[in-house]
Amino acid sequence: MPIRLLAALPLATMLTSPLLAAPGSADWEAVLEEARGQTVYWHAWAGDTRINDYIDWVKRRLREKHEVELVHVKIDDTGSAVSRVLGERSAGNHDDGSIDLIWLNGENFAAMKENDLLFGPFAERLPNFALTYPELNPEVITDFTLPTEGYESPWGKAQITFYYDAAELVDEPPLSMAEILAWTEAHPGRFTYPRIPDFLGSTFLKQALIALTEDTDALYSPVAQSDFEAVTAPLWEYLDVLHPRLWRSGRQFPASGPEIRRLMADGELTLAFTFNPAEPAAAVAEFLLPESTRSYVLDGGTLGNVHFVAIPFNSPHKAGAMTVANFLLTPEAQARKQDLSVWGDPTVLDVARLDEEDRARFEQTTDNPALLAPEALVDTLPEPHPSWMTALQEAWQVRYVGR
Repeated sequence: MPIRLLAALPLATMLTSPLLAAPGSADWEAVLEEARGQTVYWHAWAGDTRINDYIDWVKRRLREKHEVELVHVKIDDTGSAVSRVLGERSAGNHDDGSIDLIWLNGENFAAMKENDLLFGPFAERLPNFALTYPELNPEVITDFTLPTEGYESPWGKAQITFYYDAAELVDEPPLSMAEILAWTEAHPGRFTYPRIPDFLGSTFLKQALIALTEDTDALYSPVAQSDFEAVTAPLWEYLDVLHPRLWRSGRQFPASGPEIRRLMADGELTLAFTFNPAEPAAAVAEFLLPESTRSYVLDGGTLGNVHFVAIPFNSPHKAGAMTVANFLLTPEAQARKQDLSVWGDPTVLDVARLDEEDRARFEQTTDNPALLAPEALVDTLPEPHPSWMTALQEAWQVRYVGR
């Protein structure tokens, strides 16, 4: 029976059958009671020590507040977690899965939704979800053009942000994809992007495609409905010219965003980018990047999205997983996550509508010259349909791996 047809069943039934939907907020105390003593296995990307340290703090708070044990299962590819849930379903494991919570969005959410691998709907029934004011902030209920329908809960935001060393780059930085191409000709080896299928590298491909293609409308429908070769031809022409001008002449690519940041710190790069607008400022504050670091976004805006957590259909600890998801939406947890000294990941809460005490949690210093003002991030480009990311990754691998 498809998961999405079971939303109206009561709490008692939900807690005894892993395929059934979540309770309403009136039953939240029963959820907390059920969660007490559970161990929740959270599969989450572990490629950054700041993120891992933040999750360690979440572990401690959940143990103190709710007697829930959180285990961070550290992964480098969210797709591997999705494949595990799919494998368990194929093997008939419908109520004793190995994963209780997944950090995901985009093509991984689309794959789980398409294959009925998600528990829910549950997100709108978390008490703290109301603090996102989804009726005013539709990005918290939309994932790469797909409505989330309550099958995942938001917990952070991201937007491509470029940064550079102003001590090395005395001229104005490049403000468009065309200018980046020209800049790399004048500064060979001083820019690069992560190796595909890294999510940051894949996002760079999408940013470039949006800027270069004449058919941007096609990007917001499934890729199968378009002429992929025609839509993407300008992207490959661009990359063919760009690659020889990149770090190590494009023969080698960094593995991730953190590796790009290390290359900036070592002086091997002058221009870089991240998917966390606060990362350059946070790195300056921790003396990981020079004080001369500055941030900016491209003219016309950059890609941005919301990242989420979701519960697999066969999680044996659904109440515990819901408790974790709800805690991640508390002003306490969201403000700590946004703190530059902790992670710097932007909040999904509508801070202006919080009470005075909670709004005060989000106040932060503005004297860091690498930190962008909030108004600099208003031009956020929406993510293409998730099928485009998968198609671009596959085409990139065919075209460039082995060169």
